[in-house]
Amino acid sequence: MVQTIGNIHSIESCGTVDGPGIRFVVFVQGCPMRCLYCHNPDTWDFNVNKKMSVDEILSKYESVKEFLKNGGLTVTGGEPLAQIDFVTELFKQAKNKNIHTALDTSGVTFNPYDTKKIDELLKYTDLVMLDIKHIDSNEHNKLTGHPNKNILEFAKYLSDNKIPVWIRHVVVPTITYNKKYLKQLGEFLATLNNIQALDVLPYHDLAIPKYENLGLEYHLKGIPPLTKEEALEARNIIFEAMKEKRAKLR
Repeated sequence: MVQTIGNIHSIESCGTVDGPGIRFVVFVQGCPMRCLYCHNPDTWDFNVNKKMSVDEILSKYESVKEFLKNGGLTVTGGEPLAQIDFVTELFKQAKNKNIHTALDTSGVTFNPYDTKKIDELLKYTDLVMLDIKHIDSNEHNKLTGHPNKNILEFAKYLSDNKIPVWIRHVVVPTITYNKKYLKQLGEFLATLNNIQALDVLPYHDLAIPKYENLGLEYHLKGIPPLTKEEALEARNIIFEAMKEKRAKLR
């Protein structure tokens, strides 16, 4: 039998912020986005090769599964959809073992005109953790190097297909910590019917030493971390906009 091989950055045995419960987290290598606040720039390069098979990963999962209380398997990155064939096979075999599967993605590779592969992956995906970086497409392009049209289309596609979703949104002072954009995000989320959770994540600058070690420029130097109070305010703005929009849609 031919083994399905993935390009893997690293594995975390007991993750607590990558889906429900305690989870086995696989970080894949390679990402087309260049988010200015990315805290894993070492996962960007597609040419870094650390190969692992589906069987190897599931064997490691089995060795720690007794510690994964109410959890399962999460694939993050990097960008998992850049290795969609590998992730699909991993999730397919995981579901054969009754393992809960979660996909943490930006959705940047979604093509609404060719959904065959994503449909196959979603058959074995219990939860999608979708990172919406910025609601405004021009600002999204400045922040990540890509517009957001296909990402928002992916969000709608997941909603139309009733795939459970956790939305993640990093709030950055001077960039996404903006009442106008937060309200627009809430209004967009109100049009979706599959959201199980909303994680409003405060920006931090803890990755600066990693950029320095990699010889990369950190473009957000000087922007202060978002406070807990500001994160709560941002969350409230989003939820209030969702509530108002849904009332109008009824």
